[in-house]
Amino acid sequence: MITAEYRDTVRTTLLSRRTNFGGTNAQFAKIYGLSGAIYSRLSNGETERIISDSLWIQIGRELQISSKTSNWKVVRTKVYTEIEDSIKFCQGYGSSMVLVDDCGIGKTFSAKNVVKTLKNAFYVDCSQAKSKQLFIKLLAKTIGLDNKGKYADVKANLKYYLNELDSPVIILDEAGDLEYTAFLELKELWNATDGFCGWFMMGADGLQSKIEKGINSKKVGFAEIFSRFSDEFIRLTPIATSDKKAFRYELLRQVAKANHSGTVPVENLVKQCLDKNTTLRHLDTLIKISA
Repeated sequence: MITAEYRDTVRTTLLSRRTNFGGTNAQFAKIYGLSGAIYSRLSNGETERIISDSLWIQIGRELQISSKTSNWKVVRTKVYTEIEDSIKFCQGYGSSMVLVDDCGIGKTFSAKNVVKTLKNAFYVDCSQAKSKQLFIKLLAKTIGLDNKGKYADVKANLKYYLNELDSPVIILDEAGDLEYTAFLELKELWNATDGFCGWFMMGADGLQSKIEKGINSKKVGFAEIFSRFSDEFIRLTPIATSDKKAFRYELLRQVAKANHSGTVPVENLVKQCLDKNTTLRHLDTLIKISA
């Protein structure tokens, strides 16, 4: 059974997210499966017997709330600041970019935290909605639209509403996981929102390979999509071996210094990661072991 403390944490987190959403209360409520009336009751402080425990849990999951406290601190690494600057640029100018880089350097973590600080910024994990129907419905739900009904109607409403919002920006993470037909929908969405909505696509090397392979084989849509996303791949990790090692060292050192509280020296943890050519995920494990 969920506790009163958990419900209150979900409620206060939900209300804090409202400040960065430019639509109405009712539209914001739809993102989390709520009616406008229920959201109003929550905003007035009610938590008892107004929604089911399963819905509390669903909202808590979508808000990434855990009953277990995490002490992991957000660090303004070069990865974080570069992603933040790129997202802000896309939002401010209605532009589009595509970032491809190594796994485990903090792309997803950074993007999720940047989105929390910006109005009308929306994060979509494409690995959770690979087909075109699931992708469009997830995107509609993410920005606060009803995603039930005919697919064509949901997509038409999505395009219309993105143009009505004040400088929206969509972050498409794990975009390489999208099926071909879902990937093609990006061109239609981009065309319909040209200059009014920013798009920031992210993925690992597989995303670049997918786009380049599609272009080289003259598969319909890939060249057009790449052109709309500025005709270039942004990469944060240097290519040269020495520069790459220095980049990874500084990234690991910054994060370890901010999050490590054990007796093992930070330099030892960083060295272990560098020697094994591992990522921030492994650093997280080492920090937990040495705590």
